[in-house]
Formats: sequence, C-alpha cells, structure tokens
Amino acid sequence: MAMAEITVRGAGIFGLSIAWECLRRGARVQVIDPHGPGAGASGGLVGALAPHVPENWNAKKAFQLDSLLMAGQFWAGVAQAGGQDPGYGRTGRYQPIADDAALALAQARATGAQSLWQGQADWQIVEQKTAGPLAPESPTGLLIHDTLTARLHPQAACRALVAAITARGGQITAQGPDRGLVVHATGVAGLREISAECGKNFGDGVKGQAALLQLAQPLAPQVFANGVHIVPHADGTTAIGSTSERVFDSPDSTDAQLDAVIEAACLALPALRGAPVLARWAGLRPRARSRAPVLGAHPTKEGQFIANGGFKIGFGMAPKVAQTMALLLLEGQDTIPDGFRASAL
Repeated sequence: MAMAEITVRGAGIFGLSIAWECLRRGARVQVIDPHGPGAGASGGLVGALAPHVPENWNAKKAFQLDSLLMAGQFWAGVAQAGGQDPGYGRTGRYQPIADDAALALAQARATGAQSLWQGQADWQIVEQKTAGPLAPESPTGLLIHDTLTARLHPQAACRALVAAITARGGQITAQGPDRGLVVHATGVAGLREISAECGKNFGDGVKGQAALLQLAQPLAPQVFANGVHIVPHADGTTAIGSTSERVFDSPDSTDAQLDAVIEAACLALPALRGAPVLARWAGLRPRARSRAPVLGAHPTKEGQFIANGGFKIGFGMAPKVAQTMALLLLEGQDTIPDGFRASAL
C-alpha cells in the first residue's frame, strides 16, 4: 500500500500539529510556510490552555474538553520524538470570586463540572489564604480552582513540533509544490483570502498584546483575573495577556494597551509588581466569523482542506484538531462537528 502524501501550508500551531499527527500515522508530510514556523500568532507568549465554563454544553465545548484531556499524551509524544520540551503542564487555574452572585454561579458550575468533565477534572471553591504564593486578590477571600487548565510556552511548543516532525522524516520548507492532499492552515492571511474570494466576511485577524516577565513559579496554577491571563511557565518566566483589538494602527507593535494589561495583572497578583519585563509581543490571531475553528473541505479550493480560526484557543484545540484532520485525510473518517465546517459560515 502506497504511503499517503500530505502537504500542509502554514506552520502555525494547527499546521504543525496536523503534520505531526499525519507523520505519526505513517504519512509522508511536508509543511510549507514562507515565513517559517510560529511566525504569526503561534509565536506568542501566553499559552493558556483554559477550558470553557462547564455549563450550556455544546459541540465546541465537548471538542475542546477532548483536546485538553488528550493534551498531556500528545505533547509527551512530541517531546519524546524530537527531544524538545514544549513547556506543557496541567497546573490548573485560579479565578477570584467577586461577590455572592459570583459565588452562587461558581457553585453551580462546580456541579456541572462533576458530570460534564467526566470525572477527569474538578471545578472547586477554595480559600485564597490557603492557595499558595500566586493566589490572586479576591474580594470574598474565595477562589475558583479548576484542575483542567494547562499551560505551555507557544514558542517552545512550535520548536518542539518542528523537532518532532523533522526527526520523523517530515520536511519543513519556505517554498515548494503541492504533493498529495493539501491542507491550508494559513491563519489570518488565509481567512482574508477566502473573504475576498467569497465576497463576504469569512474571518479576519484580532490583534493581541502580551508580555513576558521574570517571575519563577513554574509549578503554580495560572490566574485569570481582571480580564487578564497570568501564566507561570516551566522556564521560570510568567506570561501576561492579552488584549483583543479589532481596530489598530499597527498589527505587530505594542503600546499603552499592553501597559494597562500589565497593571491589571499586578493589581490582581501583587507578586508581579516590580518583576522585570523580558519581552513584549503583539500579533494578529485568526478569528473565523463563527468564532470556532474551521475544519474540513476548503470553501474555495476544490478537493483541498482547511484548518484555521484557532483565535485564542488554538493551542488548546490543537491535539483534537490534529487527530480529526488526520482521520479525515488518511482514513476518510469525517468526525468534524457541523459548526466547524466552512459551510456553517
């Protein structure tokens, strides 16, 4: 039986993950990206693999749950194959509880998590004073602690995937002709191209800004407070992000909006105050009009495929996206949720 050939156009998190999964299943794979791996939104800093809340369940939340639960094994396989650490850790997350209404909602969601999360993780209410050195400030003295949230360092994860792909015999190049089945995982540029070809809004980029601080708490849970993600990484840094900007002058420059995000993080977590800022990042994240990933048949390139629209949950969705696309490409099994198809837009 001839080995299947796959061309993946785009070396962001979706493209690299699909390439790795297809290689792992025995295909011959090339990844083509003129800008190189992780050059767009996947080269960011934050890496919060955070679940949707356990209520109002739908196909998107179920897909994400599957992906988060399979992430540990996925990233362990990547690390073993290529010898590079993606910085993955299922370290959990704290969120402050503002008042009695928020407490009642948190308690209801705790009940929901018991069934919806299949006994694989918990949504708990804990006291701030017992939660450790990176517990955020909370008006009630109480926190939500979920044990499903994980983290990785986006840049390290992309490097780890590149190492795994090349170790397994895959090719990553800037240019080249298509061979075999073709998957377009081209981020914002791809969404804009489809919008122009269709004559309607298919999706676009939403700017985000983030920062990396020198604060070493590699085993601490991450924090979501004041609308900001605070993510301690395995390498002794802590990431803070991010903005969501539809209107902007420059897609890749940072400004006072990032300063405001850093200040909001310091108010939520005083331990951050005075920590040196090591890096500031800005970039466009691909958001499909549906806000869900777009998978399956490409809407304008007959006989080809698409994997796009990761937006702010691309790294968390990547293991399941990779599995779903590999099943479609290599075995003809279509397990894509209807809401993820291009036809749904």
